[in-house]
Amino acid sequence: MAHPETTTTFAGVDGQTNTSLPEWYARGRDEAELVSFAEAVRDLPQAVESAVAFQNPYSGEWVSTERFNAIVEPERLAAQAQDGETDPLFNIPTDSYAIINPVDVYGPLEDVLRREELDAQSLGKVVFGEIRQYRGGGEVHIDIMFDGVSVDLPGRNEPIAMGLSSGYDFFGGHAVYVEGFAQDSYCQNSMRALTDRQTVKHVGGIGSFEAWWEQLLGQLEIVANDLYAFITDAQEITLDLREVPFDVETFYTLLSFPEYLATRAASDARAEAADPFEIDMWTLHSGATHALTHFYTGKEGTSLDQYVRTANDMLFNPQATLERITDEYKRQAAAETGGDGQTGLGSQVALAQIERVERDVREKAQEFEQREATLRERFAEVAE
Repeated sequence: MAHPETTTTFAGVDGQTNTSLPEWYARGRDEAELVSFAEAVRDLPQAVESAVAFQNPYSGEWVSTERFNAIVEPERLAAQAQDGETDPLFNIPTDSYAIINPVDVYGPLEDVLRREELDAQSLGKVVFGEIRQYRGGGEVHIDIMFDGVSVDLPGRNEPIAMGLSSGYDFFGGHAVYVEGFAQDSYCQNSMRALTDRQTVKHVGGIGSFEAWWEQLLGQLEIVANDLYAFITDAQEITLDLREVPFDVETFYTLLSFPEYLATRAASDARAEAADPFEIDMWTLHSGATHALTHFYTGKEGTSLDQYVRTANDMLFNPQATLERITDEYKRQAAAETGGDGQTGLGSQVALAQIERVERDVREKAQEFEQREATLRERFAEVAE
């Protein structure tokens, strides 16, 4: 993805916690720059309100208004007073906008981490992750994981670390959000949007963030169990490339992945598959997350979210994935229909092949759909 302006790696809830990064997560990171979660949060830019005025073009006078407030960064206000160049402005929303600063959101999480335990030790001792800042710190995304809260797959020594992804911005684009998140320690592929996103809007009247975090964290081990079941079942659903009219790369392009991502995803899936001619849905999903984690060139946001949803369907709803491929293949075949209105024989045979694979998956579809609905509802219970 597009490189953040600032990336901060943290471990441990505060300076009183003697915590190091898991060995797999430390690879390629400078542990000399490691900070605690509390320190990382307090280093994030804050926002304050400032009065707004507009210039009357007839009189040249500046007229103040209470209908809008400038959202500005206080340290950059001071810098602007000195150099006249620093831009402290984040946004100018209406007066219904309520500032929620990072300490407002994540300070209560620190208290919960100190209090909640995993295997008789504080979550504050096992928390680790990364904070990414964009647009001068006005947009922030955080991956929060817990060493020991994980999915352990049969035959693999490397766990999938479970956690939460959270963030916000001061531009009106992202309310404070949180969703289920995991990272594969084998390849550091990020698995995002494992649950529906829960949000708190900048509108005032905010409830208890501490209770919010407490309930969200209480769902994590349940989500981990759900994820384990999805992965083990997806490993049993295979796509035999000898029976479909496309290769692995085309599998991804039929799902609207751009060519550069499809190439990377296909390369990883082929390399990791036990049989490169018959690849299971978990491996295909892993190929997609590999491409999105390590090679996506866009920004975090709507476009990335769409690709993440498509990747997750390979794992959570394989039938929907195959139906989407069938529909896209039919569309392309129709576009190539001759003047006599007949689809080419090759396309007809190809569609029959895809539909046969789709039928094989359909018998498990209801089971996947019910389990996915349950997973999606996990955090919704907290929002209520």
